[in-house]
Amino acid sequence: MESSSFEKCLRYVRTIHETFASAEREEWHVAHTVMTQHVTSGPRCVLFSPHPDDEIITGTLPLRLMREMSASVMNVAVTAGSLLCRRSERLEEARNACNNIGFSFYAPEGTGFSDVTDTAARDNPRRWLNAVRSIAELLQKEKPDIVFMPHAEDWNRTHVGTNRLVMAALSRCPQLSCLVVETEYWAPMKSPNLLVGATPEVVAHLIDALLCHGKELKRNPYHLRLPAWMMDNVRRGSELVLGQGAQSYQGVFATLYRIREWNGTSLVESLFGNQVVPAHESLAGYLGLMTCYGSNSESNSR
Repeated sequence: MESSSFEKCLRYVRTIHETFASAEREEWHVAHTVMTQHVTSGPRCVLFSPHPDDEIITGTLPLRLMREMSASVMNVAVTAGSLLCRRSERLEEARNACNNIGFSFYAPEGTGFSDVTDTAARDNPRRWLNAVRSIAELLQKEKPDIVFMPHAEDWNRTHVGTNRLVMAALSRCPQLSCLVVETEYWAPMKSPNLLVGATPEVVAHLIDALLCHGKELKRNPYHLRLPAWMMDNVRRGSELVLGQGAQSYQGVFATLYRIREWNGTSLVESLFGNQVVPAHESLAGYLGLMTCYGSNSESNSR
């Protein structure tokens, strides 16, 4: 006879299993919601996405900044993926996802760069230099207060290459002062310093926007696994951010980031680091000083 504790555990696991299996059997239709653009008087954010869908997967903080601090968020589709036959379609999916969630959308060269991996940079240095120049010009034009990009060891070659690309472009912008927020997906960061909680509503908005990437989801229903990934971030996050033995964050969903400051020549540690921002508490109470970076925005208002 099984113990009562085992029965509770089994019910819990079966609930998760059955909920996922049921959701996987459902028809998930592409979302057609268009988020109304609001007044963007807060920080200006530029989000560099290695592939279409990365803008949503790691989008907890950009979404919360937009909703809670009136930030503007521009998603830059660095590439449209590796399959030539799918690039046009994937860009359209990314554009629809951005419309769904309220981000603006930009693709360098109109269709994104063809390849930003280390191999591409080595084999075609002229093309790489042109890409760096293009991103530097974008940064100089937009003057963002916050830049989002993958961390340097995020395993996937295009994620790693995107980090190198943005860092090379930043080195051409000595007049720019901004926060740089590194994201993770394929490989965990060694030293994240910011855990941002998400309510069920925020997670649902992210999943709803991911539905726009329909054909990718047919290959791998990662939209259904997003909540589990964000739950695992909570497991890891509190002690990674606050130190071993720290009290665990009591929320259910969260995303990990590493936040630093670009001072015109290098990345330096930020006073915004080593924080856990609960899902139901205002970002302004934790990251309100981000508005001090509004000097960039004021000099280049939309």
